[in-house]
Amino acid sequence: MGMSKPDDETQAVGAEDVIAHVQPKYLQIVEGLKQNIESGRYRNGARLPSESELMRRFGVSRMTVVKALQRLQQAGLLTRRAGSGTYASVAPSDQKPIFGLIIPDLGQTEIFEPICQGMAASPNSAGHSLSWGHSAGPGTDSGEKAEQLCRQYIEQRVSGVFFAPMEFGPGHDQINQKVLEALKAANIAVVLLDRCVMGFPARSEYDLVCLDNRRAGYIVADHLLRQGAQHVAFLALEGSAETVDDRLAGYREALHAGGMPVEREMMVRGDPSDAGMVSDLLNRRKIDAIMCANDLTAAQLMKTVLGLGLRVPEQIRITGIDDVRYAELLPIPLTTFHQPCLGIGAAAVATMLDRIANPHLMARTVMLNGHLVVRESCGAKAGKV
Repeated sequence: MGMSKPDDETQAVGAEDVIAHVQPKYLQIVEGLKQNIESGRYRNGARLPSESELMRRFGVSRMTVVKALQRLQQAGLLTRRAGSGTYASVAPSDQKPIFGLIIPDLGQTEIFEPICQGMAASPNSAGHSLSWGHSAGPGTDSGEKAEQLCRQYIEQRVSGVFFAPMEFGPGHDQINQKVLEALKAANIAVVLLDRCVMGFPARSEYDLVCLDNRRAGYIVADHLLRQGAQHVAFLALEGSAETVDDRLAGYREALHAGGMPVEREMMVRGDPSDAGMVSDLLNRRKIDAIMCANDLTAAQLMKTVLGLGLRVPEQIRITGIDDVRYAELLPIPLTTFHQPCLGIGAAAVATMLDRIANPHLMARTVMLNGHLVVRESCGAKAGKV
């Protein structure tokens, strides 16, 4: 019995099409799938080809395919779920599962480092390894770094990847999608950190672990109103991610709940270090408070405002979101919303393990609460709210 010439799709399967032709057909299927499971091509929890696909690939009847799947099920190598499909049910090796990190902004912000620390410190990380990867060098831009790390992790056959999508830079949306498509084709689980890759109301097919940004935006804006601010503006950088949109939504809701007008011209996207832009903004409707999308924007704005000869908070109140380490070290300590980075890291690990164990689950968003940290920049008495 000779083997038929495989088509392109059969070639992609790998081990299935190298089984000796002297074996019975059902054993060819058994050995092919077994090698792919044990080698890691089909990872624990990964969905295997359907019965119809296996029939086409091997040129056999459904009864032959069923016999092969039953043999693998008896060996504990797969599980069959009625109405769902067939899934690999054992880890491909005795080695520790490895999870990769694709965080293009790592080292450039103060958010992702503690998130990674939270991953490493999580009790759920016992028995697992985190791979930090490496890129070509300091001159490599964020997009290239993301793609390089993606290729490395696919070659390493990691069990999953934690990915913080790119927020700025030319073609960042295309790069994010390219990375995700490559990981999906390699059957590598993905958990997104901090932000989605699609703007509201669209939703990606991946789990997301983040701060409850809408609630954070509401609480900060509401706090400014309670301090007596009458004209509160919102400031963010151009090209900011969905997280900023959520914070802006909370700001709008707080203004509406406080009986204040919600005006488009008070919601600004621009450079906080641009003195001309800031001066124009402050002259609009006698703005007396600015809620910034994050602490970095707030710090840059504070420097600009002080450079214009204005006093904080007497003439202009400023707030941020994130509670980075330098927030309390600014010339006027910054009122901000604390992001629970360690908790986000721990939740991300738990979400990844759940995703690998249950690959058929619908995509989920896991949002963590934070708290308001009151300092001098808002004009209120310092403390935690």
